Amino acid sequence: MRPSPYIDGQPLEVDLPLHVTEVSGANDRGPTFVMLHGFGGSSYTWRSWVERLTPLGRVLCVDYKGFGAAPKPADDRYAPEDQANLILELMDRLRLERVTLIGHSLGGSIALLACQALAGHPNSPAERLVMIASPVYRQRVPPLVSLSKRPLLSHALVRTVGPRRLVRSILRSVVHDDCVVSEAQVSAYARPLRSREGLEGALRAGRHLLPSNLAHVGERIRDVTIPTLLMWGVGDHVVPGWVGERLAAELPDGHLVIVPRCGHIPPEERPGASFDLLETFLERTAG
Repeated sequence: MRPSPYIDGQPLEVDLPLHVTEVSGANDRGPTFVMLHGFGGSSYTWRSWVERLTPLGRVLCVDYKGFGAAPKPADDRYAPEDQANLILELMDRLRLERVTLIGHSLGGSIALLACQALAGHPNSPAERLVMIASPVYRQRVPPLVSLSKRPLLSHALVRTVGPRRLVRSILRSVVHDDCVVSEAQVSAYARPLRSREGLEGALRAGRHLLPSNLAHVGERIRDVTIPTLLMWGVGDHVVPGWVGERLAAELPDGHLVIVPRCGHIPPEERPGASFDLLETFLERTAG
């Protein structure tokens, strides 16, 4: 497996349509952190958090099917349940234990589905869950996801506007302060869309989020009894704050924290402040 173009580390051969990068940690007795990015993202999302996570345990940054450096097969198995099953298979093949699943946006929904599947198992490897601005209940669908239902129009738009300009516009629309959007960030997220395979992978994933809009993820919420951190930017207009509030009310051990002056991507918009909140949760729930 080739090294990730998005984050430094050791690529792992897993024989799955995933790209997994292990970032060396100083604590081989600590937990394993499995990091899942959001829709249209990649392991690049975690670049600011990884350095502070590695002293605490093993860090695995996953580009899941269709995104980043992961394979993008031409099949119909891109639904969140399909992605969650791949994460469960990854955990089984690597024989992971003491896992903390950390997911941003769609990645958090996938992590929740994985934890629901493991709920009640006496030897479940999942110890903690972190959901960052993650869609769970029925809500307004972001325009980018709606557009994926019209692949011809999507291809024409990308050809006309160009991946960089499109990504720059999307990023600026989801953050609190568009000054935080850098050209390096734009390049990283535009890179997969430069190929037809990369664009098709993103469109397939988007089509399979509809029409249910992930409402099915909200089923069996109360089965997830492990400690769960819910992190939301105060100005998130993609996944509104009421989603985090409802999750905090329904999860048996859910804890909601709010990141000030922040939109939809706390690990990138406010990396220091958001990681401090994560670290407090990890310290409080350490075994």
